[in-house]
Amino acid sequence: MSLDSITENIDESVSGFFEPIADWLGGIVFYSVTIAGAEVPLIVTWLALAGLVFTGWFGFVQVRKFRLAVDVVRGKYDDKDSAGEVNHFQALTAAVSGTVGLGNIAGVAVAVSIGGAGATFWMIVCGLLGMATKFVEVTLGVKYREVHADGTVSGGPMHYLPKGLAERFGKNGKSLGKVLAVLASIMILFFGLFGGNLFQVNQSYAQLVSVTGGEDGAMGSSGGALFFGILVAALVGIVLLGGIRSIASVTSRLVPAMAGIYIVACLVVILVNVTAVPAAIGTIIEGAFNPEGVAGGILGALIIGFQRAAFSNEAGIGSAPIAHSAVKTKHPASEGLVALLEPFIDTVIICTMTALTIVIANPASWGEARDGESIGGVTITSDAFETVLPWFPYILTIAVMLFAISTVLTWGYYGLKAWTHLFGRSRTSETVYKSLYTLFVVAGSLLTLETLISLADAVLFTLAVVNIIGLYLLAPVVKRELNSFLEYVRVRKEGGSDGTGGDADDETTKATV
Repeated sequence: MSLDSITENIDESVSGFFEPIADWLGGIVFYSVTIAGAEVPLIVTWLALAGLVFTGWFGFVQVRKFRLAVDVVRGKYDDKDSAGEVNHFQALTAAVSGTVGLGNIAGVAVAVSIGGAGATFWMIVCGLLGMATKFVEVTLGVKYREVHADGTVSGGPMHYLPKGLAERFGKNGKSLGKVLAVLASIMILFFGLFGGNLFQVNQSYAQLVSVTGGEDGAMGSSGGALFFGILVAALVGIVLLGGIRSIASVTSRLVPAMAGIYIVACLVVILVNVTAVPAAIGTIIEGAFNPEGVAGGILGALIIGFQRAAFSNEAGIGSAPIAHSAVKTKHPASEGLVALLEPFIDTVIICTMTALTIVIANPASWGEARDGESIGGVTITSDAFETVLPWFPYILTIAVMLFAISTVLTWGYYGLKAWTHLFGRSRTSETVYKSLYTLFVVAGSLLTLETLISLADAVLFTLAVVNIIGLYLLAPVVKRELNSFLEYVRVRKEGGSDGTGGDADDETTKATV
């Protein structure tokens, strides 16, 4: 039996078993109601509402403290003797690498095809709101993290939900928190294996095949797929063995590189068509408020824009606090401010650049998608670049590869923290996980397992429901932490050493093992 036959049989068997489960859970998590002719997914409303609530609760912190956030990333308020494993910049790039990916390339194309150019405007709005949510969850991630005896750090919803709820609500809160922590760990681990790993590798391999002659090309055979999978698995395994320091070291180089390549290409298309920029911006704004637009008019464009932004930047999901918790700081809110830059980079900058490039270039494939003749994705984005840069599909392949590898690395770390919360931090336990994760990298080049990926999406967004409830309950803690850090900054500016008690003010939880 050939390798192709084996993988096809596995795909069919897995789909047949998990499809009913995926359909059932997806129907609940992504349940939609029809409003004014537009399908409104309640989970997207839940995520957007959280951003709106936290924006008001913290007085537009994403606007008022944006400059301070940049200063923190630059290291202006670093404490060299703080507990943690990575600096603010490395923590940011590690987290960004988990969100910046194919959604910024293919997902945006889908958004402007279904929701029209106006969806871009609402993507930006959702990205700006998501900055406040990210600030809240990451502040809690650092506040309730565990610094282990060997200097490594564990954080995320599996830590701040039980500890924070116990601190605020006593015994009942502690019991509830423990249950939520286990559920959060299972959800993060499941998505890490299938959505953050298998899907990314599968799609990057597909792009590689498309630029190397298709199925008849050098990489189109099952042997080529196996070679690709083993190569990526080896790279991921080596980096993953080094922990967050190694991952952060790689992503702190990969993220700026891939973002730079992509943004420069966008700017080339935009500058070549610079005279069309005002009209494109006008089209985006008009489409955002045009009741005659596609997909249900204003509401349709809004929902599509919010949906793609929420799925792209993951604000409120609870994944990013895992990476940010490893930062070297004594002030949790300092990293919360750094984290609010994440949706800005992911959605406001990169997603907007993609959308603007498509609207300006106006490739034929985009018109066909808007007319319902085809379903657009990465092809539309590639075609938009090709109008100015005929060779860009090859550069796009490199960008997709960088996006995919950085995402696989970051979700490998997220999954490790979920795994060790469930099964312990022993060397054997961690080795089993890392071996399993690298095997899934190889599987990603051979299998599609679309049903499992759909199930992983539903599981991850189920976490958003649990996580955001916790964020609401713990928001007063975040406000205290923000005031504490702002006081620290004020004293530093006035020439003092610490405005909140110096070394004694490090409130992260020290683990006993």
